[in-house]
Amino acid sequence: MDSLLLAGILGGIGGLTRGFVGLLKALSLRRKILWGYYSITVLIALIIGVFVGIIFDFDPRLSLLAGYAGTDILEGIYKSFSVQKVYVKAKR
Repeated sequence: MDSLLLAGILGGIGGLTRGFVGLLKALSLRRKILWGYYSITVLIALIIGVFVGIIFDFDPRLSLLAGYAGTDILEGIYKSFSVQKVYVKAKR
């Protein structure tokens, strides 16, 4: 199977899993389920799974995790590679 397709499928499965947990929570609280929002969330998880798969050499486990974690994983990756700011105190 093409590794790009596998990364997308696994990202989508991760997103479906996270979305399913959200659906169970909404049902337990007797809230209205927004199916359009759910679909968009799963689609974004699929896209995130593909991109994380591309960036990290198509590790299927990471694509699955990326789909589950959603945008949280992107923020974590950004923070791990971002340069820390250095503040210099000026003399008065």
